[in-house]
Amino acid sequence: MKTSLPDDEELLLATANLGDCMADGPNTGLIAAVREELARVADPVKAPAMQAYMKSAMPYLGVPAPALRRVCRAVFAAHPLASYDEWRETALALWREARYREERYAAIGLTGDRRYRAYQQLDALPMYEEMIIFGAWWDYVDDLATHRIGLLLALYPDPMRATMLAWCRDANPWKRRTAILCQLSFKAATDEDLLYACIEPNLNDRDFFIRKAIGWALREYAKTCPDAVRRYVFEHETSLSPLSRREATKHLA
Repeated sequence: MKTSLPDDEELLLATANLGDCMADGPNTGLIAAVREELARVADPVKAPAMQAYMKSAMPYLGVPAPALRRVCRAVFAAHPLASYDEWRETALALWREARYREERYAAIGLTGDRRYRAYQQLDALPMYEEMIIFGAWWDYVDDLATHRIGLLLALYPDPMRATMLAWCRDANPWKRRTAILCQLSFKAATDEDLLYACIEPNLNDRDFFIRKAIGWALREYAKTCPDAVRRYVFEHETSLSPLSRREATKHLA
């Protein structure tokens, strides 16, 4: 079964739907092309194992990550979006109408496409929040937390800081996980006070994904500030779960 795109992306460019919506609604040509190309490169034999691994109620087509990235790269190039509203509505339509999990991965990919870097605005936050709440699983949430919410935090530190302080106490565990993980790639730019403030309300949570997130966030920060993480773990030795503590100290002497 064929599992790769043509080397020459001009094929898609030449056959792009000339009727693509250029107003504020979703770009139906892009959505249709994503579905068609994902179906073309799918491997149905792999789909059940992928679905079982992710414990997903939504089925998979059986498209490996490298092929998915090639599809997105080619289709997004062939179907440029003319405005912020068209970008947002297209991503939301692709997400909401998805029949296969890969379509939702493509929707997240569209939100991060480099062509639309200028659209990473606070107005995009409700879209990301919807994907986090209704995605409700680590494969969606971790990508959004580290690459979308984290970027908004870097671009708009004051309002996003307030938002993360609210999310870390939210009833929804995936919003809390997002608040904990949003600075995962910040390194020396990490707002240490914010990191600890997002962890604190979740220290007694017994949920695996919350405990794992706490340990993961501390472990990444330890690569930049090991002494700070050692001190934090020591001071919270009785409140950190064994899982969080083990993850946090994985690379510390």
